[in-house]
Amino acid sequence: MAWDTNGKMTRKLLNKTTYSFLIYSVIILLIAAPVFYFISQWLYIYETDEVLLFHKGAFAKESKEDFTESDIAAWNKYNRDVEIVGDMGVTKDSIVGKMLFDSIANEKEPFRILYSPVTINGKKFTYIEKSNLVEMEGMVFSIASMFIIIIIILLVGIIILSKRLASKIWKPFYDTLKQIEDFEIDKNKPPHFTPTSIDEFDRLNKSLERLIEKNTAIYKSQREFVENAAHELQTPLALFQTKIDTLSQLPNLTKEHSQLLGSLNNDVSRLNRLNKNLLLLSKIENDSYFEKQPVILNDYIKKHLDFFSEQAKSKSISIVVEFNKPLQINSNPVLTEVLINNLFLNAIRHNSKDGKIIIRTSDKTITFSNTGPETSLNINKLFNRFSKSDPSAQGNGLGLAIVKKIVELNNWNITYNFQDGLHSFTVQFEFSTT
Repeated sequence: MAWDTNGKMTRKLLNKTTYSFLIYSVIILLIAAPVFYFISQWLYIYETDEVLLFHKGAFAKESKEDFTESDIAAWNKYNRDVEIVGDMGVTKDSIVGKMLFDSIANEKEPFRILYSPVTINGKKFTYIEKSNLVEMEGMVFSIASMFIIIIIILLVGIIILSKRLASKIWKPFYDTLKQIEDFEIDKNKPPHFTPTSIDEFDRLNKSLERLIEKNTAIYKSQREFVENAAHELQTPLALFQTKIDTLSQLPNLTKEHSQLLGSLNNDVSRLNRLNKNLLLLSKIENDSYFEKQPVILNDYIKKHLDFFSEQAKSKSISIVVEFNKPLQINSNPVLTEVLINNLFLNAIRHNSKDGKIIIRTSDKTITFSNTGPETSLNINKLFNRFSKSDPSAQGNGLGLAIVKKIVELNNWNITYNFQDGLHSFTVQFEFSTT
């Protein structure tokens, strides 16, 4: 059993087919067992009746030869199950089932009784023969039990055999599924599917290979385009910024002109930040920051706390630092700086006036908590590129996307939580620190 993303319980394909087969087998067994029992019982009764009629036929044949009334009395005396009595008005063979007291068993037991008209020396008599069915019930029960045991053994064997065969047959499918689950388009590690002789799985693997190859090519093309575009934009943006600075130095600027130049300067600054962030994302995806060294986050935060306090001053935001333990990680210094800066600036940018920021560290985690919107953010879009909770915000929507990328690159984990009016981002460093 497993659970899907909506919290619903799911069942593996093999288990589902085996479960359905088992239910069907149990239903068939429950129906077949009593049917087999009653058919066996009917057949035994039928054979018993045939034997009774055979015995009666043999008696009728023997009684034609000088069978006297004294012979009849002796017959009745020494035959426990057969009795010759006077004519009871029976005109044809009649067999009935009755419960009769058996002196040997000392209880009532089921019997089949034959009533048949016979003629002995020209005189009419009634032939009565009874047959105990107790042995029949025991035999039928034994046969039925053996049948059920054989069927159960057969069903269990079929289920085990079919499950093992199905597991072997479906192995290439589960191998493909595992590789697809582990595949990441930005890691440049295409899956290598296990060759299979099953046509459907082979077609599935080839279709997936073509799909992955096509989408990987598109992804690389888009990534190269963004990187090239960001590089090409650097020069015109720098020239644009220089010209704005030159214009702002001209004498006799009117107030209207100054405001226009200030607005242009803000827009160019935003474009520059966007361009730098796109370049940074491109470099991260290309594994440009592969050099790692020990970094103590507590020291970095203390060192740059004045800078961030200055950034938070415009909103009168108070910053509280709670260092429980020294937090040392092994990471690229540049990426670590970007990670802390983006989390810090995110807490400032999306904070409320007179709000607060709380920074906590432990031996494995760092948490940035801040006041802000009174409702929880959309976790499904929080780390997407160009995603903003407030469209009017000054940011470009790449800060948390870059944080997420850095976290994934280092095999860390980041979580978001909203509790007691605080929005908290926690980075979990999944290794033992020193």
